[in-house]
Amino acid sequence: MDRLVKRKDFLAAASALRANSGPLLLQGRDRADEAPARIGLTITKKHGNAVVRNRIRRRLRAAARDALPRAAKDGFDYVIVARRAALGTPFTALIHDIERGIARLHSGSRRPPKPAREPAQSPPRADGEPLP
Repeated sequence: MDRLVKRKDFLAAASALRANSGPLLLQGRDRADEAPARIGLTITKKHGNAVVRNRIRRRLRAAARDALPRAAKDGFDYVIVARRAALGTPFTALIHDIERGIARLHSGSRRPPKPAREPAQSPPRADGEPLP
């Protein structure tokens, strides 16, 4: 199981397919090659201090190690975005949630990606001239 380490790979997966699965959000993209599947984990600071985040990360990495050989397809990048509930979820349920999320990514029953936002227009200055 290879890892995603570059930001551009995480962003590419985030802008492609996504599926909610219990205490996780799975994002994925097809790289259109035959290389082994790669996995990335995202746990934000709002879920706790470093000790808590690392516990969540270790549990997800171990669950992904069990689930990916059965569910993942070669040539795909997967990003698992954890929620705080991943810490208290039984380990077998985590494995099942990862497998179910990957199946949803590949089946087509998923939420479409968010549309790109247009940059906000600055209001004109008080004298009526547009800002540079």
